[in-house]
Amino acid sequence: MNLRALLVILHDLVASALAWAVAYWLRFNFDLPPNFSHGLLTALPWVVVLQGSVFSLFGLYRGMWRFASLPDLKNILVAVGSSALVVPVVLFLLNRLSDVPRSVLFLDPLLLVLMMGGSRFAYRAWRDGLLFSGMSDQKPVIVLGAGEAAATLLRDLHRSSVWNVVALLDDDPQKKGRRLAGVPVAGTTAAVAEVAERYQVRDVIVAMPAAQPGERRHAVEAAAAAGLTVHTVPALEELLSGRVTLSQIRRVELEDLLGRAPVELDSGGLTRLLSGRTVLVTGAGGSIGSELCRQVAVFHPQRLVFFDASEFALYRVEQEFVARFPDLESVFLVGDVRDGARLAEVFATYRPDVVFHAAAYKHVPLMERENAWQAVRNNVLGSLQVARASLAHGVSEMVMVSTDKAVNPTNVMGATKRLAERICQHLQASAGEGGAGQTRFVTVRFGNVLGSNGSVIPKFREQIAKGGPVTVTHPEIIRYFMLIPEAAQLVLQAGLMGEGGEIFVLEMGEPIKIVDLARDMIRLSGFSEEEIPIQFTGLRPGEKLYEELLADDESTLPTPHSKLRVAKARDEADAAWLAEVEAWLAAPPADIEAVKAGLLRFVPEYRPQ
Repeated sequence: MNLRALLVILHDLVASALAWAVAYWLRFNFDLPPNFSHGLLTALPWVVVLQGSVFSLFGLYRGMWRFASLPDLKNILVAVGSSALVVPVVLFLLNRLSDVPRSVLFLDPLLLVLMMGGSRFAYRAWRDGLLFSGMSDQKPVIVLGAGEAAATLLRDLHRSSVWNVVALLDDDPQKKGRRLAGVPVAGTTAAVAEVAERYQVRDVIVAMPAAQPGERRHAVEAAAAAGLTVHTVPALEELLSGRVTLSQIRRVELEDLLGRAPVELDSGGLTRLLSGRTVLVTGAGGSIGSELCRQVAVFHPQRLVFFDASEFALYRVEQEFVARFPDLESVFLVGDVRDGARLAEVFATYRPDVVFHAAAYKHVPLMERENAWQAVRNNVLGSLQVARASLAHGVSEMVMVSTDKAVNPTNVMGATKRLAERICQHLQASAGEGGAGQTRFVTVRFGNVLGSNGSVIPKFREQIAKGGPVTVTHPEIIRYFMLIPEAAQLVLQAGLMGEGGEIFVLEMGEPIKIVDLARDMIRLSGFSEEEIPIQFTGLRPGEKLYEELLADDESTLPTPHSKLRVAKARDEADAAWLAEVEAWLAAPPADIEAVKAGLLRFVPEYRPQ
């Protein structure tokens, strides 16, 4: 037993003695007759010993005052109530309760509950900062939201030396004028500017983790428009995953404004697909590939094989996974998807059951001219080599990550991804005819991913940090966006649902103007457009004003998952078609125009700019 436990026991024994004495004094209005004074002192040792024994029996000393709560109060009530029955019985057996007024037997337990419970809750209030708050070095802050998340956050912030919550705002009209943990609900989120001026506040915290994404966006935009620095607590799905806690306040990022609802995964089906199996991910060091690995690891594969051409990217993901998933058998392999011999060696050694092919060159302007043939080699030949290795080594399923730029492509990158899609479809058709194997080939097509390598978001952040301007190619350019974890989760879900040959199209929501993203990022960084101007630079090589998710000659069918549809593309390639593609890949074209001519030959919908 440590010193702290001994002090708690001593406290309760003193409280027991004090409550017994005060009960006598209250009974006689603090004018205690001598004969009853003798009765008090005679019974006191028995009362203290009996009550202390009952308290120990009910486990009152296993709890921590620091986290005293209603269950602790319940235990105190039960223990004191039980002792209130034991003490009279023992005293009656000793001296038939002579010199013990009956009212003392009722007053004593009431006083004891007040002393024991009051001490515990006073200690917690002191540790939580509820007794002494509002220190001069704390920053005043408004919390948006007055629900359970806000209540939990307030308890955490009362211990903080940084924040002093001065007001709450909530769109529920019934909460206006009420108080939560002593903090007033001053109005709705629309009044954030007025309330901030009244309380001289420059910061707000959005505590609405369970709200719909649109509601959070409205609250954030209202605060940002008022010129306030906006912070937020983690979203509900992050809290449920256990990765973060509610008190991990951070600055609002653009991802918080995207307005994407959490993905509902078929956990049982994915467990059957991945658990206890060997999974290989190409491009595992990239933004999409590494997130796929994180999502796969949750389902406890027997082995996870990371395959990437970049030594540095592979090193970074290795450091993360060794620390985060120490019990997972992880294999980190450097290799190029264009290298058929290396792939054959890896597949023969580790015998993957499921392959996620995320390796690709995907930067449109870079791949449009000088690097066009490398885009073909990496995206087309690389996909073909991974598919061939999957067939040769009995992989049950290969899932290829594609892009919305493969629809009616106007650039080299999109055309190479569409050609890779056609190759997988062709191999699936051959497998269905009994000529190739049992591998299921599934393609997943989606738009831009916020924060991925090469996306506009890191570029905008860097430009804002340098003081601007923020460059946007065209005022009307729009793109579909989703979050990296959402994209990876839907790739897994599509892999589970695929029967072979499908092109799954992710539900991307409404397209977003790039200039609106730029404006949001400028506001969230605490600047105005006057301070950080937006500059339009013109469309880059191969860039379209808008992207499509389906080609003109395609139709979609719904699936059991609300965020996935399946595209049925006509593919009339015959048996000689793939041989022609392979012959073209083996003979480098003379120039860029020859590369584009070859792509146009194998991708009829390609329309080079």
